[in-house]
Formats: sequence, structure tokens, C-alpha cells
Amino acid sequence: MLKKILKLACALVCMLQLAMPAQAADLIKVPTAWLDEHETFLVWYAKEKGWDKEAGLDVEMKLFSSGPDILTALPAGEWVFGAVGALPAMLGNLRHGISIIAYANNEDVDCTSVVVREDSPIAKVKGWNKDYPEVYGSPETVRGKTFLVTTLTSSHYALSTWLNVLGLTDKDVVIKNMDQAQALGAFENNIGDGVAIWAPYTFIIKEKGGVVFAGDIVRCGKSNPIVLIADTKYVEEHPDVAVKFLSMYQRSVDMLRSTTPEAILDEYLRFYLEFVGKPYNRNQALMDLKTHPVYSLDEQLAIFDDSKGPSQAQKHQIEVANFFSSVGRISPEEAARVADGKYATGKYLRLLKEQQAQQGAAK
Repeated sequence: MLKKILKLACALVCMLQLAMPAQAADLIKVPTAWLDEHETFLVWYAKEKGWDKEAGLDVEMKLFSSGPDILTALPAGEWVFGAVGALPAMLGNLRHGISIIAYANNEDVDCTSVVVREDSPIAKVKGWNKDYPEVYGSPETVRGKTFLVTTLTSSHYALSTWLNVLGLTDKDVVIKNMDQAQALGAFENNIGDGVAIWAPYTFIIKEKGGVVFAGDIVRCGKSNPIVLIADTKYVEEHPDVAVKFLSMYQRSVDMLRSTTPEAILDEYLRFYLEFVGKPYNRNQALMDLKTHPVYSLDEQLAIFDDSKGPSQAQKHQIEVANFFSSVGRISPEEAARVADGKYATGKYLRLLKEQQAQQGAAK
């Protein structure tokens, strides 16, 4: 009897060993591209919990230093999903035909801003433009100054928007292109008159003090969504994979919305240490969590609803294209190619909603 039990146990072990590779082989490998930012945590957390595998995916996460770097990697097939700011997304559609398939999050006050030193002449003038009473600077204090910025990114959008509030354009200042870490380091070493940066670098510099947030993108009258992007050709051929990816992301969103920043803080710090490769101050990390609103699936669907004309997401992309055309960063011909903003599509969000409805009905 004992021998029979042992034989049966051995057979079961062998069956499990044979089944495991088959299950792993069934997972769809999905390379993805990310920055060292808030939205990346949601994907990292989902992987930590095994939610990608539960969705049928094996998500590979790659770290990049900027949106343009992510776009450059697309032709080599390094990713099929990722996240960038609205400006790189617009340029990504122009250059590579990418699609926006959802909002990753949105950046609140002080997330993306032009920062100057406290003793700068720019910091001595506030409300020069009466329509923007919280914005610092004036044409006289800003013209000809040098700004450190990662060009053609959200930080560049913040700089150009701030200049526009002051009646200036990019041509009225000197722009030095650096990645975010280099720009922050150079500014701290007294290079440049100002720096245009995004979170988490804004929180790092704010806590150190001695600076003024001269031109926060929100106080300058703009919003700054971070968008989930996709290789259009891939998702059109594999809409099911796009739905799986969005279901995994939204699962992390639901987790984040149902807990407090304080409760998830330790995991956020571990994400920065293990994936980004650097420690993060607890106060800065907490500020990061508190200033990045995320959206439920129903809120996403409302943002991407184009049933009665351009959706909110499309209107935002149209605004970005028009703005950068007006300041000469893209040509009128290029602006015309993205004039309808339809590369921001709610197609895959709607498919996800339909799938959830079907699953609910089957229960």
C-alpha cells in the first residue's frame, strides 16, 4: 500500500513539473519602457504581486532616462507599452505612429516646474501677468537667461508654457539640454539661471530649500497627464494583449485608490531602491504619492470618450500640438498631422470594460 502511495506521489510531482513549463510558455512576453517615476511603481507593484502572470503576461520592465529616449528605442522593438508625458507622446505619434491608450496619472502642483534660486532676480517678481498671480518672473528678469532642461519632454513643456505666460518664447532664453539628474546636479553647482524639472526631482530640490518654483505647469494654466503609450501596429494586431496590460495596470490603480499613501510608502521606497537603483527620502516619496492622482476605469472611459466630438484626452493632445507649433518647435505641416488628436484612443479601455461586464455576468 505504501509503495502505491509513493508511486502516486512521484507521478503527481512529475506531472506538476511537466505542467509548469507549459504554463510559463503560455505567458505572453511583453517588453515595456518606463521612467523613474510614480506611474512605473504601479507596474512594478503588479509584477511583485504576480498580477501580470494572472493576466496571462510576462511583463519585462526597462528603465529609461527620458521620454525621447523611450521613443528612440521603439524602432528597435525594445518595447510595446510604456509611459511618457503628453509632449513626447505627441512627438511619438509624429515620428513613430504610437498610440495613447490610457492615462497613467496626472501631475499636480509643483510636480513639473521651472525652478530658480531664491536670490535670483526672477524670484523677486511675482504676478507680472495678472492672469497668473502665482507665477514668478518678468520679461526683463528672464530674457537672455540660461535654463537647464531635458528638451522635448514635460519639463520643456513647463518651461515653454512659463515663458509664454511672460510674453516670451524659447528663442528669448538659452536652453541647455541635459537629462534630469544632470540638470539637477548642474543647477546645484550654480550652473544656469534656472532648471526645468519633473517629479521626483522637484521634490528633491524643494526639500533642500533655497529655491523658488517660478513656473509650475499647473499654475501656468496647463495640465500635465502622463500617458500610457503603445506600439500601434502591435496593439492593432494584438488587442487582447492591450486589454490584459490595461487590466493589470488598473488593478494597481484600484489598489492605490483604496489605500493611503502612508500605507504603501514602504513598498514605494523599495521600488525606488530595487528598480530605480537609488534610495528615496521618505518625505519626498510621500509627497510624490500624494501629488499624482490616478483614474478608475470609468474615469478613464470618460476622459477618452469621443462619442460626441474630440475626447478630453484628444483635446489635450491637440492643445499640446498647437502650442508647440505656435512656438516653432514643430512645423505647421507636422501640427496638421496630429491636429485631431485621434491617436489618443479609448478603444482598448472600452474592450476592457466589455470584458469585465462579461466576466461579471458569468458569475
